[in-house]
Amino acid sequence: MASTADIKNGVVINIDGQLWSVIEFQHVKPGKGGAFVRTKLKNIMTGKVVDKTYNAGAKIETENVDRRDYQYLYNDGSGFVFMDTSDYDQITVPAEIVGDAANFMLENQMATVAMNNGNPLYVELPASVVLEITYTEPGLQGDRSTGGTKPATVETGYQIQVPLFLETGTRVKVDTRTGDYLGRVTD
Repeated sequence: MASTADIKNGVVINIDGQLWSVIEFQHVKPGKGGAFVRTKLKNIMTGKVVDKTYNAGAKIETENVDRRDYQYLYNDGSGFVFMDTSDYDQITVPAEIVGDAANFMLENQMATVAMNNGNPLYVELPASVVLEITYTEPGLQGDRSTGGTKPATVETGYQIQVPLFLETGTRVKVDTRTGDYLGRVTD
């Protein structure tokens, strides 16, 4: 058991069997009354964000979350297989836990997997990845970079919006958090 003095950004606490990550915290000492800690917590599984206040010195239950870099190998149908590059151990992460990250993962790509007591909690990708456009409608004469956008399918099968002038085979940088097109990549 820990106390409210141990609350820091990124600490994972257990509230009623659910894991919550501390996004923000603030120790408050009002002029009258006892001190307290105001926190903003994010549910690790659902992503829900809530505000919670603790009295100073209250006991909280912290959890160890092991974040390691893994190499994504393949999707075996029941889940996504990752390999720890330090000891070559493989783990299978269910599709529900991988979530939207699957839209941006290529084989042999590095990703961070957070584990708690041997159970995967979430998969975190770099802020952006480079993917190749496998299909998009051809551009027309007069298409400009400031014009509009059109749908394009990238090599993972995910569809993004790209400027009209881009063609099939172009490599683009994509934001993994929003799925937005960030720019063209030239080798």
